Amino acid sequence: METQQQTKFWEIKLSAEDSKTADIFIYGDIVSSQWYEEDTTALSFKNDLDAAGDVSVINLYINSPGGNVFEGVAIYNMLKRHKAKVNVHVDALAASIASVIAMAGDTVSMPKNSMLMIHNPWSFAVGNAAELRKIADDLDRIGQSVKQTYLQKAGSKLTDKKLQEMLDAETWLSADEAYAYGLCDVVLEASQVDASISDEWLNRYKNVPKQLKNQAEKDQKAEKTGISAQEMEIRKRISEEAKANLVYIDSILGGLIR
Repeated sequence: METQQQTKFWEIKLSAEDSKTADIFIYGDIVSSQWYEEDTTALSFKNDLDAAGDVSVINLYINSPGGNVFEGVAIYNMLKRHKAKVNVHVDALAASIASVIAMAGDTVSMPKNSMLMIHNPWSFAVGNAAELRKIADDLDRIGQSVKQTYLQKAGSKLTDKKLQEMLDAETWLSADEAYAYGLCDVVLEASQVDASISDEWLNRYKNVPKQLKNQAEKDQKAEKTGISAQEMEIRKRISEEAKANLVYIDSILGGLIR
């Protein structure tokens, strides 16, 4: 049985124009255990970040549905400790723990069609009543810790009470909304990058915007046909234009051409 190759969730490379600049791409899930070669833990992220050398600028590009909270927090702290200036670019989606990593940026930029999603941490749990109560208490403590990351970035633009309301509701913020709450610094023109989100994450999150669900459906069709979503859009547009032209020709020639 064939297995679909997973996209490596990050990549680090030195900029072709400046050896003191490193470009980092977080373009998929953030994982805790390296079951596949494409998976990456916080430890392997650190190893490669160290291998980038003595850089003074880190450009971090994010398009991720999130993943393991502790791996993400570790990555956030690595970036905050690094002496380089960190420029974060949310290319399409920074959801869940990926949005926390985004807060490590000295500047956070978001195109108008990108999104930031924040929610309370959650986990799968089994056990007796006492064990489940402990897990709930642990999640509360983790949530409080993560919440401080957003508040530190937002400053006076976001209150603890309002942030908690948004976390409770699983809030999907547009670039303009993120800017208003102080969670991003620059709003850019819309980009052409599609959000990276799989069926697994679509099923986990409860308030996924309709456009992301539609994009995921397009990606599934593209995988089955071997045609990219962008190519599918081009073919659809050509087909629609051809139909419109045929109707126009029919109206001119009195229906002689069918």
